[in-house]
Amino acid sequence: GGLLAVPVADTLKRSGPNARVLQTEPRENLWQAQTPQMFRYEMLLQALNNVAELSITDDASAIEAMGYHPKLVHNKSDNFKITYPQDLALAELIMQQRNQP
Repeated sequence: GGLLAVPVADTLKRSGPNARVLQTEPRENLWQAQTPQMFRYEMLLQALNNVAELSITDDASAIEAMGYHPKLVHNKSDNFKITYPQDLALAELIMQQRNQP
């Protein structure tokens, strides 16, 4: 199986106590997972039923917990996840731009 993803462009900081930077993480080989994520139904069902819920953050991480290595499929960065209220404004701008002649 596999998942859409984009290489990480941002600088990533790992924090410690009191929101202080412990270190800067190298971004080489880091990808931002997107949707859709594509796996065979039976394999995904088995993965989701056999992995502790707290250890997974998406379908791909459930598959990874079974020892598999899903394929990263390069995608466009405008296929982003809407998580926070401010994400809606960006999504609206993207949709408006797509609908212009």
